Amino acid sequence: MTRTIVHLMRHGEVHNPLGVLYGRIAGYNLSDLGHEMAAKVADSLKSNDITHLVSSPLERAQQTAQPLSDILKLDIQTDERVIEAGNKFEGVTFGTGEGSLWRPKNWWLVRNPMKPSWGEPYVEIAARMRAAIRDALEVARGHEAVIVSHQLPVWTARRAYEKARFAHDPRKRQCSLASLTSLTFEDDTFTGLQYSEPAGDLIPDALKKKFVGGA
Repeated sequence: MTRTIVHLMRHGEVHNPLGVLYGRIAGYNLSDLGHEMAAKVADSLKSNDITHLVSSPLERAQQTAQPLSDILKLDIQTDERVIEAGNKFEGVTFGTGEGSLWRPKNWWLVRNPMKPSWGEPYVEIAARMRAAIRDALEVARGHEAVIVSHQLPVWTARRAYEKARFAHDPRKRQCSLASLTSLTFEDDTFTGLQYSEPAGDLIPDALKKKFVGGA
């Protein structure tokens, strides 16, 4: 049997001083700390047998993939299927400000957390992520691949492979900034996963406790 590992990497910290749920909005780039996170993860993977590198088209993911590209001498393959999840709250802030989650005008959007009603259905996120993972698996057969994506797509893919229910508390996702969710396959069969945080020491304690949707 041929073993292949596909690492799902979440991008590093984004410069977002206003706390906007930026989703797919262009122009949100890594902060200085985010670039440091990306570099640290790349260094941790430099000895791995990685032969294929994929990224979401959004700037923060491309910037996170760049240090890996530089170290491994691999071109970044952009894949729209691993982009951030669609979200109807995109462009607003949560909390007490305008457009927040708890304003009565927005309650209709959160009527069904099982789907969810406020954004791209979990089943659709899972389907596109699994398709991208299958393609990466084929290209990197017998080696390793890295896909740089976003928190919700990575978490939804993990839930799909673990055959767990998609509905969840976003604050309890095990998918920190610049983390790796590493899927192992024997031939085409998923056999398990490992979660790691190579840049975990760079994540401020306050940020670890804060949920930033659409990230």
